[in-house]
Amino acid sequence: MEKNIAVIRGDGIGPEIVREALLVLDKICDIYGHKFNYTEVKMGGCAIDEFGEPLPDSELSKCIASDSVLLGAVGGSKWDTVPGHLRPEKGLLKLRSGMGVYSNNRPAKIWPQLASASPLKTEIVEKGIDFIIVRELIGGIYFGKHETYDENGEKKAVDELVYRESEIERIGRIGFETAQKRNKKLCSVEKSNVLDSSRLWKDVMHRIAADYPDVELTDMLVDNCAMQIVKDPSQFDVIVTENMFGDILSDEASQITGSIGMIPSSSLGATSCGLYEPIHGSAPDIAGKDLANPIGTILSAAMMLRFSFDMVEEADAIEKAVSKTLDKGYRTQDIKTKGATDLIRVGCREMGQLIIDNIK
Repeated sequence: MEKNIAVIRGDGIGPEIVREALLVLDKICDIYGHKFNYTEVKMGGCAIDEFGEPLPDSELSKCIASDSVLLGAVGGSKWDTVPGHLRPEKGLLKLRSGMGVYSNNRPAKIWPQLASASPLKTEIVEKGIDFIIVRELIGGIYFGKHETYDENGEKKAVDELVYRESEIERIGRIGFETAQKRNKKLCSVEKSNVLDSSRLWKDVMHRIAADYPDVELTDMLVDNCAMQIVKDPSQFDVIVTENMFGDILSDEASQITGSIGMIPSSSLGATSCGLYEPIHGSAPDIAGKDLANPIGTILSAAMMLRFSFDMVEEADAIEKAVSKTLDKGYRTQDIKTKGATDLIRVGCREMGQLIIDNIK
């Protein structure tokens, strides 16, 4: 099978972690007889440096024309002083909107080998951490109107949060369908005691619930959800929520699994062309030092094979290789438990090679 993959290395540690993921994909090609064609795309700070904007239309077109997109990370302090509409992160928003990927799916699953790396108490971790956050990705406050102006002698900033019924329904159905494939429990997270947009969210979720009688739907306010994720994460199966809430909760969820460097994500829309990326940032403080954890990016590549290319066996092979590598005690700095003498610290490149060597 031949597939075209747009590759966005990005900024900071992005080029390092993407390099390892591509080498893993190359190994999959060797074993299974596939051919992946890579098209380089510049987005983020590196695009600002070259083109003067975070994602030119010409670069976006490469992504839309591909079968899928693999992204490292964008941003960094180097571009903190550029105007707001030219920040590296604006390229990511443009990419998501341009591709029409409205559903961001972030698993929060603790690998058994990393149980001791979780900041939670042992008795909480032992109950299990295995849920997924389905986040609406191209609506809400991130895509509303943003303005800052003078009023009565002081600065005033306004950010607009807008949701339409159709936007809520389409992400809600993704949440229900995801729950049907798991343990049939869906928690809808909002702030309906304060926000009109959340009250509409809750109304729509309960309306469409009638179409999924096999799924148990519960409601939870976002502040309570943030507490429950650290108090008893085992209660969750699938969480569906709006853009900003999902952004915050998924980062919290990643930390209880031991390291944000382990968590992949997929962003999907109406077509099979998806956007796959680790959920961590560009970490410019460790860029170029061979300290980054490439596993989140490698697992994102596995998600791409599974969800966009229907290569289930190949995705399984990558995930098993990651597990086997962890079983042997290899750890990057972010997942090496302090005081553990039986673990072997490795860098980004060595971790990638170890996983490649374990793909069968």
